[in-house]
Amino acid sequence: MEAILNYRTHIVSSLSEIGRDAWDSLLAAQHEPNPFLSYAFLHALHESGSASPESGWQPQYIALYDGEELAAALPLYVKGHSYGEYVFDWAWADAYRRHGLEYYPKLLSAVPFTPVAGPRLLARDADARAALIDVLVATQQATEVSSTHILFPPEKHARQLQDAGFLLRSGVQFHWLNRGYATFDEFLATLEQKKRKNIRAERRKVKEAGVTLRRVRGAEATEADWRFFNRCYRHTYAAHYSTPYLNLDFFQRIGREMPENILLVIAERAGRPIASSLVIHSADTLYGRYWGEIEHVPCLHFEAAYYQPLEFCIEQGIQTFEGGAQGEHKMARGFLPTRTFSAHWLAHPSFADAIERFLEREAGGIDDYLDELNERTPFR
Repeated sequence: MEAILNYRTHIVSSLSEIGRDAWDSLLAAQHEPNPFLSYAFLHALHESGSASPESGWQPQYIALYDGEELAAALPLYVKGHSYGEYVFDWAWADAYRRHGLEYYPKLLSAVPFTPVAGPRLLARDADARAALIDVLVATQQATEVSSTHILFPPEKHARQLQDAGFLLRSGVQFHWLNRGYATFDEFLATLEQKKRKNIRAERRKVKEAGVTLRRVRGAEATEADWRFFNRCYRHTYAAHYSTPYLNLDFFQRIGREMPENILLVIAERAGRPIASSLVIHSADTLYGRYWGEIEHVPCLHFEAAYYQPLEFCIEQGIQTFEGGAQGEHKMARGFLPTRTFSAHWLAHPSFADAIERFLEREAGGIDDYLDELNERTPFR
């Protein structure tokens, strides 16, 4: 814990206490551009009420200062539930309940509602990152929380957390890699014949249904575009009898504050919009996010949420398309399995032991699953 003595520690409930310039400068020092960790994205989540104490996401960010300079930071929340996380611990919470113990509140480091890998232990150098881990360990031990969960960190950070006593968990996502394709057809030519034929058939169905698509960069998106997208987004949740996590204010905020990272795909038929998808991107990675339709057209989801963004990646030279959580069906469209990580600390020794044994068994299953998926490559 001696490393902590070199820094001044703050626990902050709002990013505004840190400030945009300090936060984004620290993020830039990670050399891993990630728009979901930007001040604009996180602050929009908080200020719109999408991720707020009222919705069960109480910010408790850890900030380490060296003099007046922000040296390290960790996006951290006190959670009273497990919604919007995408690394599922409902069974752990249920086991606590059955034994008469409280699982909530817990500490969680993640981008709310966003299963995207990226740095969580933001630090200007290795010493500051080590001190940040020490502060996290001291914080969780000094508070009455059942556990701490760090979701979707890069593997190198996950290993550092493992050295500090965290248990590691693996998951699987599906990512598309740009191998220098000049056109969408050039990409298709690398796939097995059946998959190539199916994709062409899906795109043809959308065209024959009289649907046209337009891509709208963030700077060109109008108020009407955002209102229509929000309507589509909410319709998706309503169709599944669920409550949407995000609201129009959030979408409008990111549209204003980070337009360079935004792409809307809007589908229209007979002169009226009928569906829309939203993807977020950096210069080298595009992230599939949100989709919705108010009028069903077969295969339109694949066109708006996969094929249009893939074409955009090829045109812009974007190297990776992260397709979001789960979905083996993405492999038929050229996406490949990728391992993800999370790190977990539990205060109760007996439950920590039980979950460690569970994770060991689960890890073997994940390894077998990845082996099986890698044998089913969609490429020729």
